[in-house]
Amino acid sequence: MNSLQLVESFSEFKDNKNIDRPTLMKVLEDIFRAILRRKYESDENFDIIVNTEKGDLEIWHRRTIVEDGTVENPNTQISLSDALKIEPDYSIGEETYEEISIESFGRRAILSARQALVQKIIELEKDEIYKKYNDRVGDIVTGEVYQVWKKEVLLLDDDGNELLLPKGEMIPSDNYKKGDTLRAVVKKVDFKNNSPVVILSRTDGSFLAKLLEQEVPEVFDGLIAIRKIVRAPGERAKVAVESYDDRIDPVGACVGMKGSRIHGIVRELRNENIDIINYTNNMTLLIQRALSPAKINSIDLDNENKKASVYLTPDQVSLAIGKGGLNIKLACQLTGFDIDVFRDTDEEEYDVDLDEFADEIDEWIIDELKAIGCDTAKSVLELSAEELVRRTDLEEETIKEILRILKSEFEGE
Repeated sequence: MNSLQLVESFSEFKDNKNIDRPTLMKVLEDIFRAILRRKYESDENFDIIVNTEKGDLEIWHRRTIVEDGTVENPNTQISLSDALKIEPDYSIGEETYEEISIESFGRRAILSARQALVQKIIELEKDEIYKKYNDRVGDIVTGEVYQVWKKEVLLLDDDGNELLLPKGEMIPSDNYKKGDTLRAVVKKVDFKNNSPVVILSRTDGSFLAKLLEQEVPEVFDGLIAIRKIVRAPGERAKVAVESYDDRIDPVGACVGMKGSRIHGIVRELRNENIDIINYTNNMTLLIQRALSPAKINSIDLDNENKKASVYLTPDQVSLAIGKGGLNIKLACQLTGFDIDVFRDTDEEEYDVDLDEFADEIDEWIIDELKAIGCDTAKSVLELSAEELVRRTDLEEETIKEILRILKSEFEGE
């Protein structure tokens, strides 16, 4: 393999792997300097010229001309008679430049150089991928689905780099096939078997934050700050926003005219319901907003233990709790408070907390009833058996037995 073939092969490799030419030139020079050191014990008197545009690699041996019989180091000195064979008008004290052909190193050395170059280019490519994506953690990238596995999806970016979207980082309703294009946020860059692995996510809060940044100019410009995001991917999200300009309504700006800005994000997140709320340092007000769409009557705060007791009219309890307790769970995450919901009625009436029936009703059944906003005996009795069957996963016979137990508590009241 001559110099032209050697440089051309790696120039093509460079084009495929996006390694810049100065880096390729430095790699080639370092490899051949190592070969020179092995053959001549030093590379100080050798000049290596790499031209990746033309595919040229030249090695020149530079030596000082001395009188015949006075050569002490053949690597740095050459006798006058030998120098005159190279150029007839040389004289003592001048420097000679003699080109060294790659073939003179021998086939084994050339193969070793090629192997070393391949290894070095692969290492450089790994470093480039790591640097590129480590600097883009938190940014949205677009990739084409190349392969779908049980636990993850493999994507390729525009440069052919591999990206991984694990099942746990996908929205539950996400369903992809080969050739699909998807957007996700770069969550992190790991190393596996000494190779960088780019991990993407569609469930991370930063994905929603970046989508808002793309859709809402005021967020991109820094006029509106996203203070916190909590998500149940594919189902519901709550976003606390704050404006640095009193003239800007942060909620209105994020939602857009008739929901124009938020609709695109909702579609991207598989119809995930997104509640945009105004952030405030007033914790009572923040909890009230976080429990939207429920209307709160009053709130008792225990700031020391981060607990809040929220009182609502009976018809607002289920709204505050949400389907499967999702609304109150996200409100707790957003505010950092452990929120308890209580029914607030105008007249004092005797009622019993469902937990008081734990010796007669299984705990999982009580949890099922609480999930639909029924936390006391009378809140259950206010609903018909048919309504309870429809809103819970309980059997009709189970519902009838529960109603019997609860009714017995108030008999003779």
